[in-house]
Amino acid sequence: MVNDDDPSSRRERDRAVPSGRLARLGTFGRLAGGVAGGMIAEGARRLAVGERPRLGELVLTPANAARVADRLSHLRGAAMKLGQMISMDAGDLLPPELSTILARLRNQAYRMPPQQLDGVLKAEWGGDWRRRFARFEASPIAAASIGQVHRATMPDGRVLAVKVQYPGVAESIDADVDNVATLLRISNLLPPSLNLAPLLAEAKRQLADEADYLREGEQMRRYADRLAGDRRYVVPALEDALTTRRVLAMEFVEGRPIEALADDEQATRDGAMTALVSLVLRELFAFGVMQTDPNFANYRWQPEANRLVLLDFGAARTVPSETAEAYRRLIEAGLARNLDNVRDIAIETGFVGAQAAARHRPAVDRMIAAIDAAMNRPGPFDFGDRAFVPVIRAEARGLIEDRATWHVPDIETLFVQRKVSGTALLAARLKARVDVRGLAAEAIDRGERDAERGRA
Repeated sequence: MVNDDDPSSRRERDRAVPSGRLARLGTFGRLAGGVAGGMIAEGARRLAVGERPRLGELVLTPANAARVADRLSHLRGAAMKLGQMISMDAGDLLPPELSTILARLRNQAYRMPPQQLDGVLKAEWGGDWRRRFARFEASPIAAASIGQVHRATMPDGRVLAVKVQYPGVAESIDADVDNVATLLRISNLLPPSLNLAPLLAEAKRQLADEADYLREGEQMRRYADRLAGDRRYVVPALEDALTTRRVLAMEFVEGRPIEALADDEQATRDGAMTALVSLVLRELFAFGVMQTDPNFANYRWQPEANRLVLLDFGAARTVPSETAEAYRRLIEAGLARNLDNVRDIAIETGFVGAQAAARHRPAVDRMIAAIDAAMNRPGPFDFGDRAFVPVIRAEARGLIEDRATWHVPDIETLFVQRKVSGTALLAARLKARVDVRGLAAEAIDRGERDAERGRA
């Protein structure tokens, strides 16, 4: 943890963001050189003791893990964001060394030095930008992949949270995505036959959307309208006059980090996660729009009011009706405990690759059965009971090792599943108990009633 009261600690965390194309390319070049040097050293060490190391083992050493995490954190932007996304999505299935790299990225972010911050705000607000505030705190209260957040007080006493985008992030998205894909390729983590082109193109578009703070502000406003009157949720009010494409200003809303609920009463943890799971289902089956970034930092908790604070709407995107329909069919089959139907729908809709299912059908069936058994125990689903996870991991090992059967699912499904998986990961962290079956059945039933009213 960084101590912001310690000047030496602040200096260690301040690190200018490479903003030019050549500067960012140079950082990737130094990363590749450092990884290659580490591979040579590790390879020589293993050969000296009579081992015949594989390429993947040489790439994913602890020293190289540290190099990758540090360089991607330095770059911020799309490079760091992609690392975080892979970490949240793949969970227990990644090699432990790669998990180490990506877990560090979830918690490691450098901050702009004051001079660089001042340059960004002058470009967005003009040279006299400080006159707009009674106080603007130079030390950020949060630093993430695309921007950092500062607390500011207006002359009328209102307190704002101001998110300032790192310079060069928006302009570097395409190159950063391509460079991260190259790193994954040379590490031999992905089979050459896997076609990543559609996923990379959509990742670039999504990240470009997230870098547009005017768009994010409008999405925040729309979410506030959708959730108006539901006291379980709080969405900050947008400060239009100070919001630009690179700066997002909003009402500062108090709240505890959502992870801090891990030490609270069971009822509190259950209530928070019930609200969040309910929201995910409403996004999927009612709103037709989902905020697809499940980063834990995007949620806070107000214990006095038992309300969930929702932050960061840059990753909000439309859910196509066919994607929602695929989830509806899959959930209905699960609720009916028709496991053959679950498997067939999962293959038909691309959740599971047809070739993988054909070659590993017994393992796929055992994984579905393990999930079904866990979901149908009496009472609410206990996310803290991870007894079924080792079963899934063991059965999935054969599919993962059979690289010829890997496939990229439908892009829209991937973004929705990212939110679903991240929400489940948070619920597991909090050891929450949630009536998932009841909430899902209610959401589907409500969606069908709404559709009937629409046709009437």
